[in-house]
Amino acid sequence: MQVYDGGKKIWATNGEERQAGKKELFEILKVLKAELGDKPYFGGDSFGYVDVAFVGFYSWFYAYETFGNFNIEAECPKLIAWAKRCLQRESVANSLADEKKVHEFIVEVRKWWGIE
Repeated sequence: MQVYDGGKKIWATNGEERQAGKKELFEILKVLKAELGDKPYFGGDSFGYVDVAFVGFYSWFYAYETFGNFNIEAECPKLIAWAKRCLQRESVANSLADEKKVHEFIVEVRKWWGIE
């Protein structure tokens, strides 16, 4: 999925590659934002397949923002509102990784890979 590719370039690289990752991530987020539109979920009024497939990336947004020095909510507030709506579902809230733990994991991976 392109969200993963762009996100990995943000946290696993520096310099021009990181900037390319930011551009790639925001291009796909803009597509998703347009697809979501004013609907509560990607499928309309009900939580569906696309929501399930994409909501897992929300746990990684904090790390993307921290390493990339940007704010997704500033650019895509409707996507963040959608994610928060998804988190109101017990099944989602109980299954997503904590964003701070994801960030800590990435910090450790970067150290292990010698990226700093």
